[in-house]
Amino acid sequence: MDYTQAIGVRRYRFPDLKTLLARASPERSGDQLAGVAAHSAEERVAACLALAEVPLSRFLEEPLVPYESDEVTRLILDSHDRDAFAPVAAFTVGELRDWLLAETTDPAALTTLAPGLIPEMAAAVSKLMRNQDLIAVARKCRVTTRFRTTVGLPGRLSTRLQPNHPTDDPRGILASVIDGLLYANGDAVVGINPASDSVATTRSLLQLLDDLRQAHAIPMQSCVLAHVTTQLQIMEQDAAAPVDLVFQSIAGTEAANRSFGVTLALLQEALEAARSLRRGTVGDNVMYFETGQGSALSADAHHGLDQQTCETRAYAVARRFEPLLVNTVVGFIGPEYLYDGKQIIRAGLEDHCCGKLLGVPMGVDICYTNHAEADQNDMDTLLTLLGVAGVNFIMGVPGADDIMLNYQSTSFHDALYLREVLGLRPAPEFEAWLQRMQIVTADNRLASRRSNAALLSHLPEAV
Repeated sequence: MDYTQAIGVRRYRFPDLKTLLARASPERSGDQLAGVAAHSAEERVAACLALAEVPLSRFLEEPLVPYESDEVTRLILDSHDRDAFAPVAAFTVGELRDWLLAETTDPAALTTLAPGLIPEMAAAVSKLMRNQDLIAVARKCRVTTRFRTTVGLPGRLSTRLQPNHPTDDPRGILASVIDGLLYANGDAVVGINPASDSVATTRSLLQLLDDLRQAHAIPMQSCVLAHVTTQLQIMEQDAAAPVDLVFQSIAGTEAANRSFGVTLALLQEALEAARSLRRGTVGDNVMYFETGQGSALSADAHHGLDQQTCETRAYAVARRFEPLLVNTVVGFIGPEYLYDGKQIIRAGLEDHCCGKLLGVPMGVDICYTNHAEADQNDMDTLLTLLGVAGVNFIMGVPGADDIMLNYQSTSFHDALYLREVLGLRPAPEFEAWLQRMQIVTADNRLASRRSNAALLSHLPEAV
């Protein structure tokens, strides 16, 4: 089936749904690199007009990646909830957009709909939205998850405290963790990207974080972002291993996931292993996934899809395993995929909205690499827009500068700014601990750092 649209005297033809979605995508360098982008603004408008008339049911009839050769496609179609889909089953993509933006469509309706949407539907409708539409729809979506803290409640903003160190020095890591806690960061997770993926290093860093947690009764979950197989080895060796969340990077095609060294079966094994430890106190959401536009293209595993549609398919993988956190590292891969601040901002809003529509607990690493045409002012803009949109969590990186991964993100202070200007608070369990430790006052303002002698005493003497 082909799709056509006239603009004036010119008629544009799109041979399949895959091409139509790619041509309708807002401009970005990754799609141009892949050779799937619209050749002109006029062609992009024509594609959007044609896409608006496509019935949602068409996405169930025309898989973008073959069912027979891709386990992500099989997951998407085999797990589709037709009962949840029924209220919008007769809609076109354009009609879905109108329904999502209607004042009568409330958070409860969106929660009910989520299992009835497949990623391609969410990607399609996002391509018809302006930035303000993406914000308005995402703000109505509520996705709440629990482990030792409750993440995603209305009026709350959590952070991943990211204390990376280029040599995995425990003293440097511990200093960053305590600094972040004293700035009221860390209620989503304290997560370390290790410089070494070894079992010994990962186990040592997990123990470091767990010792700190237990010493001060901190309601937090920790994670060392080693490969899932490394984390599985630790759990297999020790039934009492201090593994809270299991991390893995994921993508939207089977081939891209295999480039990461993972399959759906392996992720299922990790889920079951982590839940068997029973370390959560308020819930059992034990998985943490990271994604990012361009990952499938960089692995030559995108099957001719535009990068945003590929990204949205990754959320179906995440949804299957009921994670506590999903994080799009939006500007991390570089300007080859998102060239400048404008493209990064748009991608961050798309990812957040599409993830929430699919029922995924979305956070965003608001970030850029040093060779991108972007700066911290662009990140301030995206940070504020995502706060308005109801993002579940953001990053807290010392000074916003990750000295191990060598990219720019958001700082401990950025989270304080967003909570202040939008009236947001940390996760309730973490908030109670912050007040008990006199890190924040009863009205959630930072107290004097000198008053936190107990926590500061945990700093190693050499720091």
